[in-house]
Amino acid sequence: MSTRLYVFHAGQCDPKKCTAKKLAKFHLVTLFSTPRPLWGSHTVLLDPSAPAPLCRADVVTTLVAVDCSWKQRERVFESFRARTRRRLPYLLAANPVNYGRPFELTTVEALAAALYVLGESRRARELLNKFKWGSTFLNLNAAPLDEYAGANTVSDVLALERAYIEG
Repeated sequence: MSTRLYVFHAGQCDPKKCTAKKLAKFHLVTLFSTPRPLWGSHTVLLDPSAPAPLCRADVVTTLVAVDCSWKQRERVFESFRARTRRRLPYLLAANPVNYGRPFELTTVEALAAALYVLGESRRARELLNKFKWGSTFLNLNAAPLDEYAGANTVSDVLALERAYIEG
């Protein structure tokens, strides 16, 4: 069974550059615009400030991303009540706005990375193929994505992440 993808769209971005809206246009994600409690036992909110990174050991049936301005993210994430929050491990952005910056991923990059880590690499490629620069994200992060996807525990992911950060 493939992971269901939802995106909270805060309406804070340029609609012409919005990766979440483009994914919704192709029926690859479901958008919603009102924060709601995320209590499903296998629902994970991708939250860049969560202490634990996503890992393959997480049981995920529903993945929720938040599409908002990086400047507003703390306020937006506070509006969610979620049982499980996970962040993505160290990865570099490939989008034209934040190219090469660690952790500053677009919504599509975040969802694709999460799917890749969870073992759904084919689906990650499907999302990224909707963007000219999508394959660049996978090429730029090929080694860490493969290693994170192969890690069995949060501790393993943290050790790999530390090695990438320390370079």
